Amino acid sequence: MTAIHQAAAQGFASQADAYARGRPEYPEAIDGWLRATLGLGPHRTVLDLGAGTGKFTRRLAETGAAVIAVEPVAQMRAQLANALPAVQALAGSAEAIPLSDASTDAVVCAQAFHWFANDRAIAEIRRVLRPGGRLGLVWNVRDESVDWVAQLTAIMTPYEGDAPRFYKGDWKRVFPAEGFGPMALHSLPYTHVGPPRQVIVDRVMSVSFIASLPGAEQERVRAALQAVIDGHPALAGRQEVAFPYRTEAYSCARLA
Repeated sequence: MTAIHQAAAQGFASQADAYARGRPEYPEAIDGWLRATLGLGPHRTVLDLGAGTGKFTRRLAETGAAVIAVEPVAQMRAQLANALPAVQALAGSAEAIPLSDASTDAVVCAQAFHWFANDRAIAEIRRVLRPGGRLGLVWNVRDESVDWVAQLTAIMTPYEGDAPRFYKGDWKRVFPAEGFGPMALHSLPYTHVGPPRQVIVDRVMSVSFIASLPGAEQERVRAALQAVIDGHPALAGRQEVAFPYRTEAYSCARLA
């Protein structure tokens, strides 16, 4: 199996619980996109590639399609298997997908494609997709037009190092990709509502390069997050907060 980035291997392994708690879900309207754009439903097979703890896997299963999840980090895969025992969860990577040729109607990568946006992964995705099948790429993107959300980003950014990030846009360099049609974007608003410890602290602490920090540095990050929660008028003293996102869903077809 191809080695994964150190930040992902260490961070996601050590903070799988925080990832499951703190990562946002997805807007209900994404179900319409899965069915209409990706063609998911009964008698279809979809691969959830880089499935993590199963946050998006659940949405795929709700379409009635047969779902296969591939996740390289054992701790995250264990979370998924525990939460979704009916889903086949396999060890594997984007560059070495443990499926046969033309075995899926769709491949979906939620919060993951930026980690493996390379020619080898695209070739593997093309291999396991049937002609006419769809590739779907989904990200929940923080709405940094909200000032306290921008403050959270400012706390995180100094630690990111060379970790692949959606916002950098490097993942787009593999497109247009051989064997695939043009990419289309569908954008949806989403708000993650819950206790600040869950939707802010657990969310940030589950970021790969934060989760892989030494314990003392993690505590400094926690303290900085708590200072934002305690000091911002939109957050201070609230038992429940609303974290704004934009869900970006990209799709393209595997050409015949």
